[in-house]
Amino acid sequence: MVTSSTLSIPSNASVPRHLAVIMDGNGRWATRRFLPRTAGHVRGVQAVRRVVEACGQRGVEYLTLFAFSSENWRRPEEEVSLLMRLFIQTLEKEVDKLEQQGVRLRVVGDLSAFEPKLQQMIHAAEQRTAANSSLNLTIAANYGGRWDILQAMRALLRARPELAATPEAIDEALYAQYLSMAWAPEPDLFIRTGGEQRISNFLIWQLAYTELYFTDGYWPDFGSKEIDAAFEWYRGRERRFGRTSAQVSTGS
Repeated sequence: MVTSSTLSIPSNASVPRHLAVIMDGNGRWATRRFLPRTAGHVRGVQAVRRVVEACGQRGVEYLTLFAFSSENWRRPEEEVSLLMRLFIQTLEKEVDKLEQQGVRLRVVGDLSAFEPKLQQMIHAAEQRTAANSSLNLTIAANYGGRWDILQAMRALLRARPELAATPEAIDEALYAQYLSMAWAPEPDLFIRTGGEQRISNFLIWQLAYTELYFTDGYWPDFGSKEIDAAFEWYRGRERRFGRTSAQVSTGS
């Protein structure tokens, strides 16, 4: 089980081991081109393909993409319906490619809200790619960081009901085992496109020591050049994890 970075200090490689992305700006990209917002979401899928390929080529081990938040249900019904159809179409078209590329796909979030067909397709895609290991691709769908924290506590208490009487026995390492992405290291780098500078209820627990990179570019325009710019910025960061600069320089 992966230990939280608040308990241990991960190595600081030149390429992030785990990259987390909020893919923002699809609708605004389309609006600026006098297109319906839905056209931006369709183009956004092309950016996903580019980024998955770029991360695989650069040695990223884990890529987590925020596709649909638990708050996105508040969007216009037509747009939500399009996003659901697009999710199904993308699974139908892309799973073959992911399998060929050695990419393992997982989807995290409260999947019970999705229609049965989509749930079945998600489970089938996960099973089909389960043996792959070149890149761990996670799609966060109907996901929220607060939901994740709550579901982890509920799962912990279901598994260990005796801990309700001794809450002091619950430590960070034990609790983290029940988070939706307990199998992955915490993100080294977070990218948000579209100009907004907030994490918007994404991986609240896991982003505690992640480097946060914000760019004004919209997600449909994102690709290998933009990935390289973010990674160059990341290489310039001094990741101290509570230590002093002197300690970091000496590796202590």
